[in-house]
Amino acid sequence: MKSRIILVAALAALALPLVAFADEAAKPATGSTTTAHHSSSTHKSAPKVNLNSASKEQLTKLPGITDETADKIIGGRPFKGTNELVSKSIVTQAEFDKLKGHVTVKSSSSKSSEAKSEPKKG
Repeated sequence: MKSRIILVAALAALALPLVAFADEAAKPATGSTTTAHHSSSTHKSAPKVNLNSASKEQLTKLPGITDETADKIIGGRPFKGTNELVSKSIVTQAEFDKLKGHVTVKSSSSKSSEAKSEPKKG
């Protein structure tokens, strides 16, 4: 009888750390969700893809952009604003809403070269 009590006590002593370990293991799972949110906010601070200069490969890495859509974007260049993706019927408004945080339209280098060439003329 004493050996059974000792055995039960020993098993309980072993089980308690396992329960605590399982509880700790569950916490990082919740934390990983938080980490995922942090990583997504990190992606938001990642450089945006320039619609006027991005390669087809770069475009297809964007959310919801297929090869066909990438070809439409390339064919619709140059863009003055990202909202032209919708106005030129390249993507739907819903697709654009998912995409807009990942893209930008930067000024073409021809404007800066024109500005540089004007002082040389004068």
